[in-house]
Amino acid sequence: MKLTLHVWRQKNAASQGKMERYEVEANEHMSFLEMLDVLNEELIGKGQEPVAFDHDCREGICGSCGFVINGVAHGPMPGTTVCQLHMRHFKAGDELYLEPWRASAFPVVKDLVVDRGAFDRIIASGGYISASTGSAPDANAVPIPKKYADLSMDAAQCIGCGACVAACPNASASLFTSAKISHLGVLPQGEPERRERALRMVATATAEGFGNCTNIGECEAVCPKGIRLEFIARMNRDYIQASWLQRQESSAGGVG
Repeated sequence: MKLTLHVWRQKNAASQGKMERYEVEANEHMSFLEMLDVLNEELIGKGQEPVAFDHDCREGICGSCGFVINGVAHGPMPGTTVCQLHMRHFKAGDELYLEPWRASAFPVVKDLVVDRGAFDRIIASGGYISASTGSAPDANAVPIPKKYADLSMDAAQCIGCGACVAACPNASASLFTSAKISHLGVLPQGEPERRERALRMVATATAEGFGNCTNIGECEAVCPKGIRLEFIARMNRDYIQASWLQRQESSAGGVG
């Protein structure tokens, strides 16, 4: 089937970008990225610059791929990354508009590639357990209620693709940040640093230029792993409690 693509082309972060129009012949069994591979082979054969886009595992696991297709992060299919989106979900003659994630905290590197290093810095600020635990304990050594084990696993599914930021009108990273805070915070191993983790990671997300959450819900709608808004509520609760306790401790210290 023949498709018309309007692809955002931008040489680098300092350059002005614009949409370029291409015609491509695709097979319905191709993934979306395989269709772009076909386009790039044609461009290279003509001596033109191929379209740059992020990819790695192409199995919806790594979170590397991702861009906006016709105004929707990762395209029209729910719970699907771009690499898992197949051309059978489109029809011959369709016009598709491909753009990078649009957020000041995700500067464009080239074409559809953005720098998501801000996510790495959020993780580095507190998304870990610093206490040395030695070798791996037996599976049943630390009893964890199933409710919290399931909750942690649900949050840990976040692959950090950035679709939540691209879909949010405020370019908020709250869904990503809350998932990374929650999947550790609900487990006994993460409890000792729960307060500090929330304070540091929320502060880093703000410093990186991400906006605030206003509970619109677009982030949950486009998340390929179905991360739920309830994690943002949990993050906000942890952050408020940690901030209040921090002020109480500061006041107590001042009195002394």
